[in-house]
Amino acid sequence: MGDSVKSVKLSESAARPTMSRRREVSHTSARSLLMTVLGEFVLPRGRAVWTSTLVEVLGTFGVEEKSARQALARTAAEGWLVSERVGRRVRWSLTPPGRRLLTEGAERIYGFGRDAENWDGCWLMLLVSVPETKRDLRHTLRTRLTWAGFGSPTPGVWISADTGRQDEADEIVRTLGLDREAMSFVASYGRIGDEDAMVAQAWDLTALGERYEDFIDEFGALEPVSGGEVLHAQTRLVHEWRRFPFLDPRLPVRLLPPNWSGVKAAELFHRKHVEWRPAAQRHWEFLTGEEEAA
Repeated sequence: MGDSVKSVKLSESAARPTMSRRREVSHTSARSLLMTVLGEFVLPRGRAVWTSTLVEVLGTFGVEEKSARQALARTAAEGWLVSERVGRRVRWSLTPPGRRLLTEGAERIYGFGRDAENWDGCWLMLLVSVPETKRDLRHTLRTRLTWAGFGSPTPGVWISADTGRQDEADEIVRTLGLDREAMSFVASYGRIGDEDAMVAQAWDLTALGERYEDFIDEFGALEPVSGGEVLHAQTRLVHEWRRFPFLDPRLPVRLLPPNWSGVKAAELFHRKHVEWRPAAQRHWEFLTGEEEAA
């Protein structure tokens, strides 16, 4: 393509929708943002993409070229991407492990927030404690169980409303060498104490609700117009939403506060993603058209 068409591409993709953000884009990890772009636009096509295209798209989020190239190098070093030199240019393809990683991530992201199954009232309880002297181990255990959706209402006790997470919990304690001390139970809540109070002690639903409100504020009224704006908005939408499967324990509705903002946020994400996807994908094709034809 000629210089005039290249200028159109750059000006359109650089156009950013106005968002009322509480977190600046510059704080976003370049590598994390790259993974979002790869999952949303490269994975579905199964085709290689030039460095220049990825650098250009990341640049619309304020990522400098050097940082973008470093993100590509790190992602390749981790085994998710492989490069191929064509003349003086380089293009990137997902490796089989990279495709599996992003496919699993897409299933988690796009499936999260859909209608949950009816809860039978059973809790999975894990009893596992780590001495104060082993602070690093305690931190790792807490981090991994929290990411797995467990909450801790009292020291040494972890609970989940999803009894299907028992295998995941078993793998965590075995990996950390805590399986001999750990115990698990599946049971319903008894007559002593208050179940809602237990939930409030185990999870900070207020903070999580505020993050959902931030998401709604950021994307609820956003109406991108040009192809570049839609691609930018769609990437940001997915990038922000992909955090929630790791933050939200996905508690049954009856355990959540009234008018839970997570429900509204999920409806917003799925609606906007469907609405914006065609234009975002078309603009990606527009950006990569010259290179793919080369």
